[in-house]
Amino acid sequence: MHIDVLGAVRVLRDDGTPVDLGGPRHREVLARLVAAGGRMVATDTLVADLWAEPPPRAVGALRTFVAALRRAIEPDRPPRTPPRVLVTEGPGYALCLPRDMVDVHRFEDALARARRTPAALAGLDAALAAWRGPAYADVPGSAWAQRERTRLEELRLEGVELRARLLLDSGSGAELVAELGAHVTEHPWREPAWGLLARALHRAGRQADALATLRRARTMLADQLGLDPGADLRRLETDILRGATTLQPARTVWTAGVPLGPRTTVELARTLALAGGDALVHSRRDRLAAVQAAERTGDVALTARVIGAYDVPALWTRADDPGQSRAVVAAAERTLTALGADGPAALRARLLATVAVESRGADLSGTELRRAAQAAREAEALARELGDPALLVFALDGVFLQSFGRPGLAAARDGIGAEIVDLATRHQLPDFAVLGRLVRLQSASALGDLDAALAHAEAAERLAVSTEARLVPVLTGWFRARVTAARSTEPGGPGAATAAAQYRAAEDALAGTAGMPGLHRGLFALALLGLRLLHGRPAPTDPALDWGPYRPWTRPLVLLARHRVEEARTALAAAPEPPLDHMQEALWCLTAHAAARLGDRPAAARAATALRAARTEHAGGASGMLTLGPVTRYLAEAEACAGQG
Repeated sequence: MHIDVLGAVRVLRDDGTPVDLGGPRHREVLARLVAAGGRMVATDTLVADLWAEPPPRAVGALRTFVAALRRAIEPDRPPRTPPRVLVTEGPGYALCLPRDMVDVHRFEDALARARRTPAALAGLDAALAAWRGPAYADVPGSAWAQRERTRLEELRLEGVELRARLLLDSGSGAELVAELGAHVTEHPWREPAWGLLARALHRAGRQADALATLRRARTMLADQLGLDPGADLRRLETDILRGATTLQPARTVWTAGVPLGPRTTVELARTLALAGGDALVHSRRDRLAAVQAAERTGDVALTARVIGAYDVPALWTRADDPGQSRAVVAAAERTLTALGADGPAALRARLLATVAVESRGADLSGTELRRAAQAAREAEALARELGDPALLVFALDGVFLQSFGRPGLAAARDGIGAEIVDLATRHQLPDFAVLGRLVRLQSASALGDLDAALAHAEAAERLAVSTEARLVPVLTGWFRARVTAARSTEPGGPGAATAAAQYRAAEDALAGTAGMPGLHRGLFALALLGLRLLHGRPAPTDPALDWGPYRPWTRPLVLLARHRVEEARTALAAAPEPPLDHMQEALWCLTAHAAARLGDRPAAARAATALRAARTEHAGGASGMLTLGPVTRYLAEAEACAGQG
C-alpha cells in the first residue's frame, strides 16, 4: 500500500489499484494525519482542522471517518484486533507507516539526501517526477492544508533548483535551458534560478544569452524591488566575462584525467581522505582502484606498498563501505601470502594492520573476526620490533578497532588511546594525535568520567584546527549532547527537551557530513530512546524515526510502548546477539530491559552474562555520542528477572 498526497489524496494497493477512501472528509482526515509525519494528532486538533465551526457531534463524526478509513486501509484485519496503520495513540490518532510508503515523505527524504551528496541525484529525479499537482489538491479550503501546500511548494522549487545545480556541477545541464527559462518566468524573484539559467546557457555555448539573462535579472530586481543582485549573481557575471575556470564542472573523480600510477594515486587518495567529507568518499574509491592496478602489474612489493600506504586513522567499528573493505582485505591477504613469512617486516606489518583496520562491520564471520584480531596483534608486534612510530600508531589503530571482542573493555581501549596520543605527540603525527584523543574521549565516556572526556574533546578540537579534520567538531558535538542527556537526570540539570534538541542539532550536523554513512543511520533514534530510558519513559513510537542497524534490539521496546506485548515478545526472541562494536553494551542493555519488562528469563540471563564484565561502564558511552545510563541499572533488572544475583 502507498499513500500519495502530492496531488489529489489517494491510496494505492501494491498492485496499483486505488482504495476507495469514501467522501471528502475521509480523505481530509487521512491527509491531515499524513501531514503530521507519523506524530499523534489530538482529536480536538482534528476537529478544529476539519470544521471552521464544529457541529455538535463532531467527535462522533470524526470517529466514524476513522473507522471507515481503517476498514478501507486494512480490509483483511481480523475482527477485534487492533489496527496497525491508523492507530489510536493517547488522546488522538497517528498514521504508522514506513516513510517510503508515503510520497511526500519519499520526496522530503530524497531532497535531504541530495543536499548531502550529488550521488543522490537519481532519487531526487524520481521524487520530483512523483508530483501530480499541488499537494493536498482536493483539500482546498483548509488552513492546515494551505500551510502544508506552501511549505511543500517551497521545497519542490528548492528541489528543482538543486537538481539543476547538481546536473550543471556534473558537467551536463545544457539541456536545462528551456526548463529553467520556464522556471524563472513563473518564479522571477528566485535569484538562484536566474543564476542556474545563466549557467545552463553558458554550458550550451550561449555566453551572450547568459550575460543577457543576468542583465535581465538585475533590471527586474532593481525596477520592481529596488534591490541589487546578490553576490552570487554578480560573481557569476564576472566569471562569464572572464571565462573563469570556476565555470567548468567539478570533478567527481579526484584523479580522473591524470595518468597517475598506483603509488601516486594512493598517496593522493590518503591525503584527500584526511580532509574528510566528500574527499573521503572519493579517496576510498580511488584507493581501491590503485590497489587493483598495482595487483595487475604483478609486482608484489609495489602492491604491498600501495595497500599499506593508506594509513588513514579510523575510529568507528562499522565500515562505511563493507564491500570495498572486504575487497581491500582480500587483496592484503593475497599479498601477504605472496610475500611469504620471510618478506620485509615493514611491508608485512602494514598489510596486517590494513587487515585489522578494514575488517570492521557487523557482518563478519567468527573466523574473520579471529583473523582480524590476530592480524592486529601481529602488526603491533612487528611494529614494536622495528621501532617505527608511524607504523606503530597505524598498528595500534588496528588493535583499537579489534578491541571490542566482548563488553567491558573501555579501560583497555583507554590505554591504547593513551599510547597513540603519546607516540603521535612525540613524533609529530598530528592526524593520529586526533585519533588518540577521540579514542580516549570514547573510553572516558564509557567509564562515566565526563570531565576527562570533555578534556579530550577540547584537545581534539584544538588539533582539528591545524589538521583541518572537519569531522571532529561534529563528533564532539554529539559528545556534548550525550553529556547534556546524562545531566538531564540531575537536580537542577538541563531538561530532557534541551538534551533532545542538542541531539537533533548533532544529527543535523552529521547528516550534512559526507564520508560517514557507516555511522549515521539509526544514531539519532537510539539517542532519543536512551534519553527516554534515562527518564523512565517508554520508547519513542514515531514511525518516521530511522532505527537503522539497531532495529532488532529496539523493536521490542517500541512495540511495548505501543502495547503490542505479544509482538514485542516475538521480536525479542528474534533479536540476535549484538555485534561486537561500540554499541554492544547499549544493545545488550536494551535486551536486558525488554526481557525484564516481558519476564523472559532466558533472554534476561543471556544479557546478564554479557553485561557483568561491563558493570562499571555506561551503556552507549563507548560511542562517545549517546548514553542509556549506567550498565548496572540494566544488569540489576536482568539478574532480578533471571533469578540471579
